[in-house]
Amino acid sequence: MEHTVSPIFDPNLMQNDSMLTFNVTSTNTTTLDFSLIFTPMMDKAIKGILVTILFLTMVSLGCTMEFSKIKSHILKPKGVAIALVAQYFVMPLTAFAIVKAFQMGEMMTIAVLVCGCCPGGNLSNILALAVRGDINLSIVMTFFSTVLALGMMPLLLFIYCQTFTHLQRTVPYVEITISLLVILAPTGIGILIKYYRPQYAKVVTKVGFIIASLGALAIIIVGAKAIGNDLVAMASSPLMAAAVIMPFTGYIFGYAISTIFKLSQRECRTVAVETGCQNTQLCSTILKLSFPSYVVGPLFLFPLMYAVLQIIEGMVLIALFRCYQRLTRKKKGNKRHSYN
Repeated sequence: MEHTVSPIFDPNLMQNDSMLTFNVTSTNTTTLDFSLIFTPMMDKAIKGILVTILFLTMVSLGCTMEFSKIKSHILKPKGVAIALVAQYFVMPLTAFAIVKAFQMGEMMTIAVLVCGCCPGGNLSNILALAVRGDINLSIVMTFFSTVLALGMMPLLLFIYCQTFTHLQRTVPYVEITISLLVILAPTGIGILIKYYRPQYAKVVTKVGFIIASLGALAIIIVGAKAIGNDLVAMASSPLMAAAVIMPFTGYIFGYAISTIFKLSQRECRTVAVETGCQNTQLCSTILKLSFPSYVVGPLFLFPLMYAVLQIIEGMVLIALFRCYQRLTRKKKGNKRHSYN
């Protein structure tokens, strides 16, 4: 079936950067109509907050790194290698399958694919700790997947967009690469702080987390004010299905792949959460910086929707893991009691 060209790529729309009737039309009956009004000031505010959040997040990531950890995992790269394969194979392929299954429109497709091709996020480090995984491996995996994103994201987007006739010339590969270069620089700053001023590393990480959390809340408030009822339309669209399916698929396949390659249980749990957790701050920032407001519309908020779902699903996995631990301990306790 011939793919319908979305009105958002109409050159006439470029005459007005602050106002857009956002239409995303798929090849079937799935249609979303967004009436979106972004004032230039509001648009600049959102971009500024997103860049600030990501800057602090990446500096904080750098502050958690130690050269000794990096060196040890480079010398024994099995766990990192398996995690990277899972990260850059499972998630992009899952995103691709979802947009094909739901026959999403052009901009929805790009939003989901960009999210699927993103590296692992800092949330995975927290979840790895909660499921008693290998926290050092988790941090190193997040670092390496972020560095590799500079080449992998443009490459994967190029590969998967080849099957969409109208997307081949739409994705701004150069802008995305430039955004990644600028975004990765703060990670280096964090590593230098950790190396030369280790006493400040924990303070920077805590302050960064607080400010980034407040910034994320500000984004939600500003976005809700700008979009209003269109958020309900997004929540009832195939985007919600994508946000539900992708993290769950990443958790399951990440664990399965690492089990097949005979990693330890701690490492398997770590790879699982690392695969399912995407860097949603990076995704939102790339969508907002690489595309004009009249093109991306409210879809830069899709990663926030994904972030909420990956947290909820992560908490479910943590609860199941803790229940399993308690049952295992109870069985061991009963066996010891019976022997006595």
